[in-house]
Amino acid sequence: MLVPWIGPVRRVVAKPGPVSPVDAVLISHVHYDHLDFASLRRVRAERFVVPAGAGRLLARRRLGNVTELGRGDALSVGPVEVLATDAEHSARRGLVGAEIPALGYLISGSVRTYFPGDTDLFAGMRDLQTDLDVALLPVAGWGPRLGPGHLDPAGAAEALGLLQPRVAVPIHWGTYRRVGLNRDAAVLREPAESFARLAAETAPEVEVRILEPGESSEIR
Repeated sequence: MLVPWIGPVRRVVAKPGPVSPVDAVLISHVHYDHLDFASLRRVRAERFVVPAGAGRLLARRRLGNVTELGRGDALSVGPVEVLATDAEHSARRGLVGAEIPALGYLISGSVRTYFPGDTDLFAGMRDLQTDLDVALLPVAGWGPRLGPGHLDPAGAAEALGLLQPRVAVPIHWGTYRRVGLNRDAAVLREPAESFARLAAETAPEVEVRILEPGESSEIR
């Protein structure tokens, strides 16, 4: 999401700057906060990668080169391989849209990175641990509570035991907030801080890097 708001959810940090051209955008599922067409139009991408069944949603809006992947499918993007993985998250577009299975992605190039999208903890995460450098783990949501199919700080910390990455970066926090909820910076940051504390207890060998929205970090 790169827009000021979607429905009752408002952006609570600075408006993002121009997005540099990218080789591919990986879309995990079709919920509105993960597949926003106005945001995608701001990104100059050579390819959009989506779960099988979601391609038609982008094609209708002429968003360019779209590739559908099912769980276990792989795609080469230049020197990088993208593998679509399982995700435990129920996803449909709207109340009456068809169920379109959510995906995570394992991205293998000079480093191996796992982006799970929205997901609950699942045993198959253990299969992704081989030489995993980075895990980008969601730790919160936009509202006061998380429903099924999501990781909270404790669940994300538990996932480290299955994934065993060198570096973990908490994501899905601090950028958007439901209207009427506390927007204090300390409150927004608490899920990431809580994850770091729990990770230090359950997986002390993993380096946790908390990045502010818009911040970057180099992985060697």
